[in-house]
Amino acid sequence: MTLPTDLDNDATALRLAMVRQIAEADADTGFPFDLAWLATARKVPRHLFVPGFYLPAGQCDADGPTLWEPVTSRLDYGRWLAASYSDTTLITQFDGEETDWDQPAARRGGAPTSSSTLPSLVLRMWSDAEVAEGHTVLEIGTGTGTGYSTALACERLGSSHVTSVEVDPARLRGAADALYGCGYTPTLARADGLYGYWPEAWFDRITAACSFRSVPPALLRQTRPGGKVLLPLSGWLYGNARVLLTVAGDGTAEGPLLPGTISFMPARTHAAPAYGNPADWAAGLHEERPRAALHAPKRLTATTEDAFHLRFLAQSAVPDAQMVTIDGVPHLVDVISGSAATLTPEGGDWSVRERGPVKLWARIERFIECYDAAGRPGPETFTLRVDGDGQWLLHPRMPRLLLSAG
Repeated sequence: MTLPTDLDNDATALRLAMVRQIAEADADTGFPFDLAWLATARKVPRHLFVPGFYLPAGQCDADGPTLWEPVTSRLDYGRWLAASYSDTTLITQFDGEETDWDQPAARRGGAPTSSSTLPSLVLRMWSDAEVAEGHTVLEIGTGTGTGYSTALACERLGSSHVTSVEVDPARLRGAADALYGCGYTPTLARADGLYGYWPEAWFDRITAACSFRSVPPALLRQTRPGGKVLLPLSGWLYGNARVLLTVAGDGTAEGPLLPGTISFMPARTHAAPAYGNPADWAAGLHEERPRAALHAPKRLTATTEDAFHLRFLAQSAVPDAQMVTIDGVPHLVDVISGSAATLTPEGGDWSVRERGPVKLWARIERFIECYDAAGRPGPETFTLRVDGDGQWLLHPRMPRLLLSAG
């Protein structure tokens, strides 16, 4: 298929409309963007960074996985261009497998491993990191954003001030082709973001397009004193938060959790391990005596901002636990200690069975009691401190929570 000759005009009109929509939505949040980033987004052609992606077909089997349809300019020009300039995350890779975008096929299910993050979130990250002209920045996850986020930084700061690393070589090649094709020439490297990028240090700002279980020490060491590090954090319960740390001259860092319910794919080196068949874990629990659960699992699983935030905090009580729900029954699995718990509905209440050295749900219950007693404080009331003793979440009305040992 030959692309329409008025592609640039179509893209420009859609891009301006997208930025206008983002600005209007942002005006109602109370946390406005740096206007310079909105001006930058009006200049960067997102469609050049997403030549192919998947969108849900809007149908699935009764209990089956989502059907994902490939979208390219050859398959459906209008759908491709409209989606490119929608404020939507566009999935570009599943299960670490590359797609032949010349002959893409629909697929069912799979775990997304790369995407073009929705533009408003990309702008939110750059804005919240307090990036300004003259700053040198390190971005972790070039390919996670297909290079679009990197392009925004280059447009605003100049390519010489931007370094971006990516662990997936195919993702990096695709992002590099798009960036260089647009005239952007940042420093790009294949590297694990866990270790930053020493050849270009020191940086005024470091941001990540993937989440970590804890703050990688190398990133703090590569930040200038007084510089800032903006990181998404996520544990194996998939509770998420973002933190903006200011790095001191002695290597310590401290900063607040930021408001909002924003999630990112985990860094591959921090991803949860496979836990096997949940039925195998549940089988051994039938021999355990049940007890009444003090709290229903919906305190963690509800699709609300409160549950999202509580799930992040509760990970400190059971850092190695994962949760999976089968037929309405939640199971907690800890592959490190071999512990497990199952919650079963009984009438209007819940019962719990636990086995192993770590009583997983009991630990979560104790944490919820403490959280409730403190008045259910929101994320912006917590501070993360990183020093020689470890990484601690601090709150004036709660005991400090260990995110990672020193």
